[in-house]
Amino acid sequence: MATDFWSPVKLSIEVASVSGVLVLILGLFFAKTMANTKFKGKAVVETVFLLPLVLPPSVVGFLLIVLFGRNSVIGQLIEWLFKQPVMFTWWAAVIASTVVAFPLMYQSAKTGFEAVDEDIENAARVDGANEVQLFLTISIPLSLRAIISGTILSFARALGEFGATLMFAGNIPGKTQTISTAIYIAIDSGNMELAWLWVISLIGISFFMLIGLQLMKS
Repeated sequence: MATDFWSPVKLSIEVASVSGVLVLILGLFFAKTMANTKFKGKAVVETVFLLPLVLPPSVVGFLLIVLFGRNSVIGQLIEWLFKQPVMFTWWAAVIASTVVAFPLMYQSAKTGFEAVDEDIENAARVDGANEVQLFLTISIPLSLRAIISGTILSFARALGEFGATLMFAGNIPGKTQTISTAIYIAIDSGNMELAWLWVISLIGISFFMLIGLQLMKS
């Protein structure tokens, strides 16, 4: 019973943690780029970034299968490099979680970067700071609250991801079975006690993360 309970919890935290790091890196890069750049078609690019927020999880999962499946160029390249397909692996769960969590990090970080006073950044440039130094010493510190907010929200979203993960990574116990997919299987098999334990654990983790976020804002 204990093993059955902790395996999906541990896997979910691992997947959400790796996904959180990827989302943080990608979110900061694209948010900074889009906040300081104007180009034709910017609205279209930003719409693509935010689409996973509104698309049904089944659609996200389907698109991931198309992009990374064995019949795609990317999927074949991955299989050639790593001698196995990415679908139905631990990394498939990470990819699915990263895709659905990315918009939350991107939007939050972009809002933070846009709020930074341009005069401060220009003054740093006049003093000789390059763009990397500007990003690390000015942009990030002044946007830190927004970045932390985006990190917490995206981690919580990755932790609870279900639909896209189930389609793309499957539900393999000990390998790709996260808390959300485990709850679905437990209910389907009539094991309500175990389902309740997972539900309570997921609610508890999410609650403490979100209340921490609220306390940070107050």
